[in-house]
Amino acid sequence: MRSRMYCHVSRAQVYAWTSAVLAEGKLFQDHGWRCTQTVLIGIVLRAAARCISLSAACRDLPQGPSDQAVMTALEDGLPRKLATLEGWINQTLLSRRPRWLLRRKWEVAIDLHLSPYYGQPHKTKNELYYGKPRLGTKHFHAYATACITSRGERYTLALIWVRRHETMAVAVRRLLAKIREIGLKIKCLLLDRAFFSVPVVELLQAENIPFLMPVMLRGRPPKNRRQATGLRWIKRQKAGWYSHTMKNRKRQVTLRICVGYRRHKHRKDGKQRKQKLLFAAWRVSGSPVEIRERYRKRFGIETSYRQMRQARIYTCTRQPLLRLLFVAVALILRNVWVWIHHTQLATGPWHAPVFHLEQLRFEQMLDWIVHEVLLLFSSPSPRCAATPP
Repeated sequence: MRSRMYCHVSRAQVYAWTSAVLAEGKLFQDHGWRCTQTVLIGIVLRAAARCISLSAACRDLPQGPSDQAVMTALEDGLPRKLATLEGWINQTLLSRRPRWLLRRKWEVAIDLHLSPYYGQPHKTKNELYYGKPRLGTKHFHAYATACITSRGERYTLALIWVRRHETMAVAVRRLLAKIREIGLKIKCLLLDRAFFSVPVVELLQAENIPFLMPVMLRGRPPKNRRQATGLRWIKRQKAGWYSHTMKNRKRQVTLRICVGYRRHKHRKDGKQRKQKLLFAAWRVSGSPVEIRERYRKRFGIETSYRQMRQARIYTCTRQPLLRLLFVAVALILRNVWVWIHHTQLATGPWHAPVFHLEQLRFEQMLDWIVHEVLLLFSSPSPRCAATPP
C-alpha cells in the first residue's frame, strides 16, 4: 500500500525530474563551455513546451547561446548509426518506469505516425515514407510506437523511425524486439487496419502473441456474375465469429473474423445509423460487443500522439536523426507526466491505483517547465546543473 500523506508536487520538482531523465540519457552532451548539457536541456525543453523552434527559444533567452551553436551541439552529439540513437531513446523513455510495471501483462497498441514533410531528403529518398496525399504532400517522416492502452498508465514503450524500404512486418518485429528488451509481458496486441496483412499475421502467430485489428477489405467485388473474392463475402454475415484463410501468393494464414455492429448518430442529420465492424483476431475470445469495447482502448495511442504534438519542437531541418530526437523529447515528456501521476499523485495500492489526472494536466506541466527554464537562465550562473529534490 502506498502512502498518500503528501500529494503535491511543485514546479521545481517537475523540472528537476524532467531534466534528470534527459540528463541520465545520452541524448544531450556537453559541447564546449557555452553549450553544456544543462543549457541544451533547458533550451530544448522550452522549445518543446512552447511548440516553437530552437531559434525562437534561444531568442527568448538572452543569456543563452545562439541558435546555430545549439543546433551544432545537438548534431555533433548525435550518433552516426540509427540503431544507436534508437537504443538511447528507448532507454530514456522508460528510465523512470515503476518497478511493478513488469509484474503483469498489458494490452499494448502499435501504430504508425506520419509527420508531413515538404522538403528534400537529407541524403537519400529512403529516408522518406511515401503515402496517400495528406496536408498537401505525399512525403512523410514515419515513426512507429508501442503504447500501453490502460487509462492513466499509457506509457510509450518504444519508438522507431520507419524508412521507405521497411514493411509493416519489419516495423512490428523491431518494436517487439524493443519491448522484449524491457521485459514487458503482452496480454494482447491492438493494431491499426494498416497492419492487416499476411506477413504481419505470420509474424505475430510465430511469436505466439494474441492480436486484434480491424479488417481491410481486399479482393474483387461482385460484378458481371462473378463472385466476390477476399473478405467481401463476410459483409453479408450476421454478428458472430467466422474462420478465414488469408492468401498472399504462396503464403497463407488462418485467423478468425469477428462481425459486430455499433450505433451512432450521423454528424449531419443527427439520425441513428448502424455500422458493421469487422475485426481480425487470434487467440482472442469474447462476444462482438466485448471485442468492440476492447478494441476501443487502442485509441489511447492516438491520445499519446495528440499530446506529443502539444510538446513537439518546430523545425525545418532536413536531418532525420534530429527530427527523431525532437519526437522522442515530446514522448519522454509524456512519460514523465504519466510517471508523476503514478508515483506522486495516484492513490490506492500499486495493483489498483486511482489516478487524479485533473491535479496536473499535461499543458500545466509544460507551463511549469517554461517558468523554471526562465528562472534558470535569469540566474547569475545559468550553466549550473539542476538537481532533483
